Amino acid sequence: MQEGGGASRRNFLKMGGAVALASTLEPVKTAAEGSESGPEKAGQAGTKPLQDAGNGRLVDLVNPLQGTDSTSLFSRGNTLPIVAVPFAMAHWALQSSNANAWFFQPHDERLQGIRCTHQLSPWLGDYGHATFLPFNGDPGVEAGERASSYRKGELKIAPHAVKVRLMRYRCVMELAPTERCAAMRFTFEESGSAGVMIDLPGEDAEANWNANDGTINALTRANQGGVPPGFASYYAVRCDAPVTRFEVKELHGRRVAVARFAAEGGKPVTLRVGTSFISQEQAARNLKDEVGEKPFEQVRTEAAAVWEEALGRVRVRGGSETERKIFYSSLYRGLLFPRVWHERDAQGKTVHLSAFSGKVEPGPMYADHGYWDLYRAWYPMMALIYPERLGQILEAWVNAYKEGGWLPQFPCPGYRNCMTGSPLDFVFGDAVAKGVKGFDVKSAYAGLKKHATQPVGPGLGYGRPAVAEYEKLGYIPCDKVVGGLAETLDSAYGDYCIAQVARAAGMEEDAAMFEKRSQNWRKSFDGKTRFLRGRDSSGAWLEPFDPYLWGGAYVEGAAWQYRFSVQFDPEGLMEAMGGREAFLKTLEEMLSQPPKFNVGMYGREIHEMSEMAAVDFGQYAHSNQPVHHVLFMFTMAGRRDRTQYWVHRVMKELYTVENFCGDEDTGSMGAWYVLSALGIFSMCPGKPEWVLGAPLFEHAEIRREDGQRIRIEARGGKAGALFDRVTLNGVDVKGPSVQHSELVAGGELVFTAM
Repeated sequence: MQEGGGASRRNFLKMGGAVALASTLEPVKTAAEGSESGPEKAGQAGTKPLQDAGNGRLVDLVNPLQGTDSTSLFSRGNTLPIVAVPFAMAHWALQSSNANAWFFQPHDERLQGIRCTHQLSPWLGDYGHATFLPFNGDPGVEAGERASSYRKGELKIAPHAVKVRLMRYRCVMELAPTERCAAMRFTFEESGSAGVMIDLPGEDAEANWNANDGTINALTRANQGGVPPGFASYYAVRCDAPVTRFEVKELHGRRVAVARFAAEGGKPVTLRVGTSFISQEQAARNLKDEVGEKPFEQVRTEAAAVWEEALGRVRVRGGSETERKIFYSSLYRGLLFPRVWHERDAQGKTVHLSAFSGKVEPGPMYADHGYWDLYRAWYPMMALIYPERLGQILEAWVNAYKEGGWLPQFPCPGYRNCMTGSPLDFVFGDAVAKGVKGFDVKSAYAGLKKHATQPVGPGLGYGRPAVAEYEKLGYIPCDKVVGGLAETLDSAYGDYCIAQVARAAGMEEDAAMFEKRSQNWRKSFDGKTRFLRGRDSSGAWLEPFDPYLWGGAYVEGAAWQYRFSVQFDPEGLMEAMGGREAFLKTLEEMLSQPPKFNVGMYGREIHEMSEMAAVDFGQYAHSNQPVHHVLFMFTMAGRRDRTQYWVHRVMKELYTVENFCGDEDTGSMGAWYVLSALGIFSMCPGKPEWVLGAPLFEHAEIRREDGQRIRIEARGGKAGALFDRVTLNGVDVKGPSVQHSELVAGGELVFTAM
């Protein structure tokens, strides 16, 4: 991607309130410093995940550092080491540099603190963030001056907690999260004067200490756009050691609050932090509701239990330990975004500050999601495993339409102009096809129809480009819109998906109209070259044609990466390419040729090009999302054995415990791995089916909230063997897919090697 609270472990998905767990839960204790557990002994930068007492815990398989060894020039995930509960409003991550959006690098030798972050991607930047650091003595408050070295082998990090020793300050710093808040614990080795710094970006940031109740109140308005007028992120901070001195230091572009207290060697000091996007009072209310006076160990225990329930929705057996770690690390990534944006008011009602209307509105809201990245795998994964949470997320997107007048293109946290098309078409199309409940289908359809038929100006973060031209010509001309071919294919596929929502809303005539429009993809298929190509306003193909030339008619790719982007009509695409055998030959050609590229309109080598060139998969650039459905087209053409071969190669060669093969993009890469490892994929979101691959594990069980259990088995084969027979509840599956309704009804999907 480039810039252009429940009361039990069962109820981690209870929406909108503080997460609280039954007091009968057994406490989870932190393991000794020298624990040998970790992602790999030769893992990234010598780090180990935080290990809790007991064996077989799924949180112990997750590596939050996966994908963090990235730069703007080459992505191995472009992730942050996030500590948070699932879908939390507040994420917490180590900060080693504040020079740019890549604010944590695992090879940096020093830490500047723990940041409360709302960054979904370094390409879009952070907002409303603040960084916390314990200290002793009298260090400078500028980030580089206050930084402390740490031993990477001592860093312990898991989804639910982080623990690190700051060598300079001889202090162990720990954090455990809740949905909107966190508890921090600082244990200094020596007695004496100590304190905590709170770094708040922006010269208009504010901080003060209320001596009456001992609360530090702070706010920052820092953002990169997409926020409503008057936006602020509010913080309420309480320390259980008496504050002896408080001051605010003014630096260029930021304010640093410094609270001092007397530390007693070996005695922990607990800092409790609440956050809100609504008000200072709401931040204090969130802190009271979610943390209150809980001991640090209780907050950590509860967070671990919430993650255990969330990850435990899917249980796998078999495979290697490395594959299990990659699987659960990928699932963890898929459960971080979108972030909860709603809060509970004084009456306990769900409310949110709307980034679309600028008002405090009723109901749920989420933020920070790139639909273009996520519709291919993440939304289908949620429909299969977490449909109740997905229903609330979809309700939030409908609320955005009601509050702002348009469905967002890329909410971060409000309207942002990023990526192409109107990809909520695919999201809602898939939801109605797979029977997801909990949102207003008719309002969703009204929003989808609006942006598909009403022109808007460019760069607004909503609507489709060149609506009039598309309706007149059946394609988006490349002399009018950069990336016109990509936009055309998005529009045609979007029309197919809107037709599904229209039908669910009872609009049969509209459904027929949109289905007819979806065949516009054919006007961009060049029968001579057998590629999908860009055209200008006169109807002429763009010349000269170079299938390796990035940009122009395409977005973050070339003609090869878009050659199979008609996932809703694979039969029609096969016919256009000359039949099934010619189609299969072209698929193999894509994967077997050199990974060459020409930089084209970009004028330089962008990171997606570098990542494709670094691996041996030809023009199949798995490091970016446009090709993520392609390998399952082998199955659609009758060669599931080739799907199995290539998908398993991708999982084994392009995913490691330490890295991804490109931008992970808030769960998109992880969701692809989760579904592919289960042996199924929603090749066309918007159709109620799962295209078959082959499982990575011998046994997997999906445990849905409605009580249904889906078991997926791989039987009788050695590693790499072809699972050539598939049965669902004992009945042979003859076609390339199984129906969603049959799969979620429970039972066994069995792959057998004959």
